[in-house]
Amino acid sequence: MVTLDAVIVNVALPAMRADLGGGIVGLQWVVDGYTLTFAAFLLSAGSLADRIGAKRAFGLGVGVFVLTSLACGLAPVLAVLVVFRFLQGAAAAVVMPSSMALIAQAYPDPVKRARAVALWAMGGAVASSAGPVVGGLLTTASWRWIFLVNVPVGMAALMLLARVARSGTHRMPFDRAGQVTAVVAIAALVYGAIEAGRSWFADAGVLVAFGIAVVAAVTFVSLQARVTHPMLPPDLFRSRTVVTAVVIGFAFMVGYYGMPFVLSLVLQDRGLSSLGTGVVFLPMMLAGLVLTPLVPHVTERTGTRPVVVTGLALMTTGLTTLATLPATAPTWVTAAVLLFVGLGGPTVIPPVIAVLLAAVPAHRSGTASGLLNTSRQLGGALAVAVFGALLSAPPGLAAGMRVSLLLAAAVAAAGALAAVAGLGTRH
Repeated sequence: MVTLDAVIVNVALPAMRADLGGGIVGLQWVVDGYTLTFAAFLLSAGSLADRIGAKRAFGLGVGVFVLTSLACGLAPVLAVLVVFRFLQGAAAAVVMPSSMALIAQAYPDPVKRARAVALWAMGGAVASSAGPVVGGLLTTASWRWIFLVNVPVGMAALMLLARVARSGTHRMPFDRAGQVTAVVAIAALVYGAIEAGRSWFADAGVLVAFGIAVVAAVTFVSLQARVTHPMLPPDLFRSRTVVTAVVIGFAFMVGYYGMPFVLSLVLQDRGLSSLGTGVVFLPMMLAGLVLTPLVPHVTERTGTRPVVVTGLALMTTGLTTLATLPATAPTWVTAAVLLFVGLGGPTVIPPVIAVLLAAVPAHRSGTASGLLNTSRQLGGALAVAVFGALLSAPPGLAAGMRVSLLLAAAVAAAGALAAVAGLGTRH
């Protein structure tokens, strides 16, 4: 549900624009408003899961997510929709790391945990790939259903949660200063990138936003090194595995989240319907559905590094090919090429999550999960912001698409190099 709402809106953007108005920048806020608060609050949400217990945090997040989804579905104007997308993203931030912490606590054995993470990731992988299809189907009735569908799903999740055993707690003071500076840094960075889509760097407000982001980030790092109970303990970064996981998470999301945003707008600009656009992404969904449960068995034989490197290499190949396809290429060719990008979903993130959870103590599983998901969501938010700016540039959508996809391919390739260097042979 959390992942679906990050990608399902892409194919519904033209319908939202026709109903509520707004240009590309306004539509970016519908997408990035969710991703921005998701990324901004993940660090504190991970700490919250460790402090009050993963089960309680998960229930809190799902409950708020259901209410904000209902509000999004009933939004009368674009401004109201954007506001509740911000709140919905904050609720999602509580859900994601607490769900990963629940798995870490339930499966202390690394092998069983890796298999459990794969099952957990299947929901996200299928949702990420099926988002365009589901979004296209729901949009044929009304774009509002892409949010209203969360209500019964969320209620079912809360009913299932009642059967889960109580989670342990790890009491510690709340790092208010760290949270504030982290939120300001991420918010200012993404805001500046989005607003740069209007005027590039000609507007002084864009430069001010980037300046605030730098100052807040430096302040955050300084605070974390000095406070007694930091929100993000600096010693986490002494682990090469943790640092590598964060880099890979960022690189992966630039392509896996940014590409559907770009391709959905371009395909519909060429005359394809929202449903037809969703069908183009079907091979990605099938790749995630078939491969996700099989990947743990492969990693048990080969280790994590070969699987992750292969996944990122395939993703790089797919993004590069998409960028070089002519505009006259049949849609089935585009769908076939997307299969390569789809292979990155099950072969990258689930193994990386399993390795990360094995590298940190159980009482820090929520914080580590929050860190990884922060890097992922920040990568997705910046991708949409930068790619949106490129699509708005004078050369037009086609040129902006090519540059965006080639940039995503380069970042994915860098992630593969990071995996080669940072994931040891024992992984």
